[in-house]
Amino acid sequence: MKNICRLCTYQCRNFSLSNFHCKKVQPSNKTKKSSSHEWLSRQLSDPFVEQAKKFNYRCRSAFKLIEIDDKFKILQPGFSVIDCGAAPGSWTQVAVKRVNADFSNKLTPQGTVVAIDQQLIYPIEGATIFGNQDFTDPKVQEKLLEFLGDRKANAVISDMAPSATGIKSLDDENIVKLSYAAVKFALIVSNVGASVLVKLWQCKEGNSLKEDIEKFYSKVKFIKPLSSRSDSAEIFILGQDFKGLKSS
Repeated sequence: MKNICRLCTYQCRNFSLSNFHCKKVQPSNKTKKSSSHEWLSRQLSDPFVEQAKKFNYRCRSAFKLIEIDDKFKILQPGFSVIDCGAAPGSWTQVAVKRVNADFSNKLTPQGTVVAIDQQLIYPIEGATIFGNQDFTDPKVQEKLLEFLGDRKANAVISDMAPSATGIKSLDDENIVKLSYAAVKFALIVSNVGASVLVKLWQCKEGNSLKEDIEKFYSKVKFIKPLSSRSDSAEIFILGQDFKGLKSS
């Protein structure tokens, strides 16, 4: 249980999940304008943006999960999936199809997908949506646990990220906190053999998180999908084959 306590508390700081808010620094108007122009230019030249439109995904991030799942098979028909930081819903769309949550294939088991985000998520057939709900709020997590009942998750996936401040140390701290929150919840709700997938930005704290995840999952690795922009510091940590808390 000592390991669990360490994982529930972000090292070197007394990090509590209750009343958690990412620290924010408001960018200047000049910075906002420059960022908007860069974003528009990048969107217009990005092939994954066009592919997302073609396949009716809500955003290009769908292809990151598709790429990871094609290689590591973390989503299977009949699986139960919890998608943290789900808005606008592209990962949820992928998960619904991969686990057959919409029961579009009557020949394979029907899975379940629960999506949660503090922003609004428009309905997705086959998914249970918890929109406008802060995942890091213990009361919201209690709601999720109540909804799940005796069901255990086969995969907890998290694309959660804080609003970037432009201050690397602060941004790194905030995203690592969110990742720890997702992993902690995964330990509580997962079946033995389950997977956890969380997003980070490349930072030294990521190595500590990976080491903590290795205490509970047999296979753990960093992943940088090809569909992740090359100029982005974004990476993912995938933990597979959850050992269960008793054997950890």
